[in-house]
Amino acid sequence: MSSVAPASSDSRLPFGRLVAFAMPGLPIGALAVALSVYLPRYYASHIGLTLGAVGAAFGIVRLVDMFFDPFIGIAMDHTRTRLGRYRVWLLCAIPLLGIPVYMMFLAPVGVSLVYLIGWLFVYYLGTSVIALSHASWASVVSSTYHDRSRVFGTIQVVSTLAATAVLIVPTLLTKNPVAAVQDMGWLIVIVTPLGILAASFFTPEKIVTEHSAERVTARDYWEMITWPDMRRIVAAAFCLTMGPGWMSAMYLFYFHDSRGFSFQVSTLLLALYIVAGVLGAGGLSWLATRIGKHRTLMVASTGYSLGLMILNFLPKGSLIPAAIIMFALGFLAAGFVLLGRAMCADVGDAIRLAKGRNRQGLLFAMMTSAEKIASALAILVSFSILGLVGYQAKEGAHNTPAAIHNLELVYLLGPITFVMLGGACYIGYKLDHKRHAEIRTALDARDTVIAPPTMPAAAE
Repeated sequence: MSSVAPASSDSRLPFGRLVAFAMPGLPIGALAVALSVYLPRYYASHIGLTLGAVGAAFGIVRLVDMFFDPFIGIAMDHTRTRLGRYRVWLLCAIPLLGIPVYMMFLAPVGVSLVYLIGWLFVYYLGTSVIALSHASWASVVSSTYHDRSRVFGTIQVVSTLAATAVLIVPTLLTKNPVAAVQDMGWLIVIVTPLGILAASFFTPEKIVTEHSAERVTARDYWEMITWPDMRRIVAAAFCLTMGPGWMSAMYLFYFHDSRGFSFQVSTLLLALYIVAGVLGAGGLSWLATRIGKHRTLMVASTGYSLGLMILNFLPKGSLIPAAIIMFALGFLAAGFVLLGRAMCADVGDAIRLAKGRNRQGLLFAMMTSAEKIASALAILVSFSILGLVGYQAKEGAHNTPAAIHNLELVYLLGPITFVMLGGACYIGYKLDHKRHAEIRTALDARDTVIAPPTMPAAAE
């Protein structure tokens, strides 16, 4: 009981359904902050593992896990069920994400490195499933150049609100940093099924007919990853994840020991950074419709790097100037993910026109693999360097002025370098609004879209 209809570039999700579709951004956004900023420090300072061990655990598991992404992406692209292609994968993410979050955020003192590595592996598998299925589904929900900025921008806003909530709620409930991390875990465990079910029940899913039945080969994979536009996107995704990821891993160390802020004030400044992303998602999406997505990313990366430079020259403990800079950084960082994913979807259209195959799942897998490598190296490299330059992370440890100076250098140089490289990847990028409009016109003339039966709640 499927229906056949021509593709329409003008088809847009109503606002209510768009918000429901964006709800998986709740756990994604909350975990982006809680796991990258708070959990490594929690294990290094409270659980009792060394900086090197924690960095190695996050790095090794992330690097191993990334090899699964292309296979997951290929499996998604070949999935056909009564529930749709991507919906069934999104539902599978509920246990794959919720269980390891509970086990890691509420771990007792003294757990082993093997315990952390094991649950990190399950967690990263869950994040791969939710991120790939949601992003791939979003590329089908939106088909036009500017509507993709709208859809991915809405997802970014929801993710940003979740990241803000996971910071503010535990801080309001307790002043104990350990209890705050555990409360973050409970909040994420609760919103994970709620967000995924909202998208699954209220969003119809269309399956695009492929005009080639060939299976993906190693040659196809290599051709896609070396596709000129995709090559730029993958390289930029690596750099624009590596820079902020490096900064996130060291954030609490830097703002407490170098900038002189308490745990609570540092958390509130980070919340301001996240809240600014709500405005940034909308503002940068708007700018992208005026000057193009790639140019907007170049502007954002340049401004972000300048803001980091200014931050280190502020007087120690200067709250208002620090808040202004953090707001500006959060505003600009919002564009790194949403615009990159929107451009990846555009490239998917170009490849489908040229090759006759839908490879959105595989393309997003390539992008997330690059992001995983970057996030793994961000924690592994930054924590390893911190240990080498004499910085002590354990609770109650005393750090010398030289160690604090080294902390500042490590905190700033890595992010600035990688963010600027990320923006530079888009110099000379050609797939703009005009070129994508030509691609969509050709696809709309050729394609047939099959809309399978949706779940009951997604009916009229």
